[in-house]
Parts: sequence; structure tokens; C-alpha cells
Amino acid sequence: MRWQGQTIDDEDADALPGLENRSGIVRSVDTPEFAGMTFHEVLAKSALNAVPAASRMPFRWTINPYRGCSHACSYCFARGTHEYLDLDGGADFDSQIVVKTNVVDVLRKELQRGSWQRETVALGTNTDPYQRAEGRYRLMPGIIRALADAGTPMSVLTKGTLIRRDIPLLVEAAKQVPVDVQMSIAMYDDALQRSIEPGTPSTQARLDTVRALTDAGFRVGVFLMPVLPHLTDSVAAIDEALRRIKASGADHVIYGALHLRPGVKPWFFQWLQREHPQLVSSYRGLYPGTSAEAAQAYRQWLARRVRPLVRVHGLDVRTEAEQVPAPRRSFSRVRDASRGAGPRFSVDESAAMLF
Repeated sequence: MRWQGQTIDDEDADALPGLENRSGIVRSVDTPEFAGMTFHEVLAKSALNAVPAASRMPFRWTINPYRGCSHACSYCFARGTHEYLDLDGGADFDSQIVVKTNVVDVLRKELQRGSWQRETVALGTNTDPYQRAEGRYRLMPGIIRALADAGTPMSVLTKGTLIRRDIPLLVEAAKQVPVDVQMSIAMYDDALQRSIEPGTPSTQARLDTVRALTDAGFRVGVFLMPVLPHLTDSVAAIDEALRRIKASGADHVIYGALHLRPGVKPWFFQWLQREHPQLVSSYRGLYPGTSAEAAQAYRQWLARRVRPLVRVHGLDVRTEAEQVPAPRRSFSRVRDASRGAGPRFSVDESAAMLF
């Protein structure tokens, strides 16, 4: 998606790079309640994004109502995508948020096509659909309703506690289609959480959201990702994280080591140099050159450390090593006493590549 595909031809020489075509179709909004942030409102030509066939993702379709993310996670894999808009993957990614204001209307039209096969649609695979902008634009309720009305299963992955607003809507949707809900909670040290993902709700607020979703009947998974070498990979840190996850009522855990794609690596290393300079050389050894994955030996070591602890806490687990050909995914429905607990969740851990 590029700006030119969402606007009509009327150039504004004073616009931000990539935002030259305006004529009322695209506007930039600054508001006091979102100090330091600019929302670029665009008209999208499409809502459903096809995942490339060669991808290892366990889903074929996604919806991304926003680009850029106010969560400001230093490790976010999607930072590089802002460069396509002539914005940088650092401060611009955190504060220059693209909003597809017409995404619900476009989605409803796409779901009505005779060619639509009602395949699962994943939300939250690029930038978070429940980031701060959602409080202003309220796009998710329309997206959820459109998918449910069209008989389309959905999966929601978020760090945002704003999803609690939509729990009644998700419960209603789950009566029509399979609905999978997962919360990403990687940091269990409050100081580290504020440092590396300063725009996210607190860890406890997210755990409380897991509890609220669980109490509503969902089998909620927690993405314990990324695990940061030398920062969150000790036995004590992992054990504490799993204890709190279990106490929140979560059904399963998906874990994996930090990924550093080329578009995010420079920004992450800036954070690391500023906050933990003593670790820079070690991280360069674990992520040499353009390598996105931690060294295989480290990932194997991490699996040996995490798995026994997960079993101790009575949680189901999926790891990024558990790849399967032609991945498929099953989704949990809301529990309903009239029909039993429903199927157990399973997932191809290639979803780990999203973080």
C-alpha cells in the first residue's frame, strides 16, 4: 500500500513526503488529547490483504486499519514498513499514524464478493488494531461486525486494553463464527516495559484484560514474545511471567526469541546502546549482519529452558520451532454451556515471525 493508491490527483507542495495528493481525501489531524501524534486519514482501496503464498504465516488474509503504532515498541518488526511512505521507522513510526477511515465500508464490499471463501482473517499481525488511535476512530467494532455478518472467522492479537470495550461485541460475533483472541505480553519488569514499549498499557493492565476476556468465555493465549537475551530469559524471569500468565486465566502461551529484521534492527540497537550498552556486543554476536533470528544455539537453549517451566504452570505451549507444512489454524469459540467447551486451541508458531 502506498499513498498514491489511496488519494486522487491534487498535489500539495507543502504536504509531508508521500502525502502530496490531498484534495480533502487525505488529511492530517493533530489533537490535544493525542499530544505529539499526527493522524493521517486516508481512503483505502482495499481492506483485505492477501498473505503471500510463500509465507509461513498460519493465515491467508489480514486487515490492518492503521499503519504506524503508538505503542512505540523498540523491537516492532513493522517499523520498516513506514519507509515505504517516506517516513522513518523510528519516531515517525511511533507518532505518524495512518488511519484507513473507510476500511469498514470497503471491507463489507469485499466480503460480499462471490469469490470470497470465508477464510480466517487475522487482525493485529502488522500494527495493533487496539492502539491509541482506535479510541478516536473506533474502526474495530465495524470490522468485527462485518466479518461476523459475512460468516468469516477472525483472530485478534493485541497489546491494547481497549479491546475490553469490544468484549460484548466479540461475544456476539463468536456465536456466529470462530473467534480467536490473544494478548501480547512480553515484559514483566515494569521498568523494562516502560523503557522498551513506552506506549503500551502496563503489564498488569494487560493481564487484567486477559482475565476479562477469559471470564467472558474466550480461551485466551498470551504471546510471551519477544524473549530478550540477557534481559528476560532467566529462569526467574520466565517463571514469574508464566506464574502471572496462569493466574490471569490464560489457556496457552506462545513464546519465541527476539526477531530483528533489517527495518527494525537499527532502531532496536539505538535503544540497546542507550539503555544497556554492556549488551551491545553480545547482541551483535547473536544477530550478526542482516540475520533476523537469534543464533540457532540460543533458540534451542531457550526452548530447553521454557518448556519445563510451562509444564510446571499447566499451560499449553507452542514454539517457533514447531513449523508444519501448509499451516492450518483452529479457533476457539466462546464457551457455551449448551454446546460444551469447544475445540482446543492449536497454532502454527510461524506467528512468532510477527514480533
